[in-house]
Amino acid sequence: MTIRLRVLDDGAWISVNDSREVRVSELWRLDAPDFCGCELVDLLVENFQTVGVDEGAIEARVYGQCIACGTTGETGWISVGRVRGGEFAEIDRSAVRRPRSEPNR
Repeated sequence: MTIRLRVLDDGAWISVNDSREVRVSELWRLDAPDFCGCELVDLLVENFQTVGVDEGAIEARVYGQCIACGTTGETGWISVGRVRGGEFAEIDRSAVRRPRSEPNR
């Protein structure tokens, strides 16, 4: 099955099969010790840098800011959802996400 993924509006949205599914201005909790010194990063998502698929998971590299300490930067690959039965299923927004440095592609 082919999945169309795009970053739209200068990094403001991730489009899955021509439908805007994931947007910036959300707060994600990350287990990302390489991003900043906080135990868990409270990342304000400011921009999607790129998007891809890894073993069925839709992933993105994200630019954002930790609201606790102010650190800004780009993350590793973070899962944002999956396509199941042709429909996009977003990762639970309250989940703690763990970025990967390199995709398994």
